[in-house]
Amino acid sequence: MKTIQKLAVTSLAIFAFSAMTGCSNMSQRDKNTAIGAGAGAVGGAILTGGSGLGTVGGAAVGGVIGNQVGK
Repeated sequence: MKTIQKLAVTSLAIFAFSAMTGCSNMSQRDKNTAIGAGAGAVGGAILTGGSGLGTVGGAAVGGVIGNQVGK
């Protein structure tokens, strides 16, 4: 079961980062927010063992942190 969770988290991370490559018209702040949300979602999923609430919470926190970086 752990292997499936690791595969799911890795797939999500790869999808998130590849999806962001098409965002060339975004401002740097928007890019930071998206990267922070993606990284936070992966981190939240890992820390909570794949919990949906942990993933969403991690994405929210990561998005806020990414938005505030370089302000």
